[in-house]
Amino acid sequence: MLMRTDPFRELDRLTQQVFGQGSGTWSRPAMMPMDAYRAGDEFVVVFDLPGVSPDAIELDIERNVLTVKAERRPSTAGDNVEMQVAERPLGVFSRQLFLGDTLDTDNIKANYESGVLTLRIPVAEAAKPRKIAIESGESRKEITA
Repeated sequence: MLMRTDPFRELDRLTQQVFGQGSGTWSRPAMMPMDAYRAGDEFVVVFDLPGVSPDAIELDIERNVLTVKAERRPSTAGDNVEMQVAERPLGVFSRQLFLGDTLDTDNIKANYESGVLTLRIPVAEAAKPRKIAIESGESRKEITA
């Protein structure tokens, strides 16, 4: 269903996580944590994007490559505010997923609630298990393919 083909990008993500490089730019986006699983006849991908406005999230798909980009902008603190601690990462976050041909990329549904982006990607009809009839001279049998 989901294919990982870029081990160097994953290594870069791990390095950012270990060394605390949370701020990302459009040319070098930061890590975006995710979970992915299959639930029945759909593939579900969940991204953690706390503090990101829904209008700062971009979803694009091209040739079975799904790209998710989000930007967490600094909050407007005001003129008389002196920052004491700033640990929350700001900037651009990005993730690319290589979706297999067994997923119906024309019918992806996206929902953003409480800082969590959930994508539901249906399994293509051609990839679902089905029964195939076997014909013989005397009777017909059905087997599962």
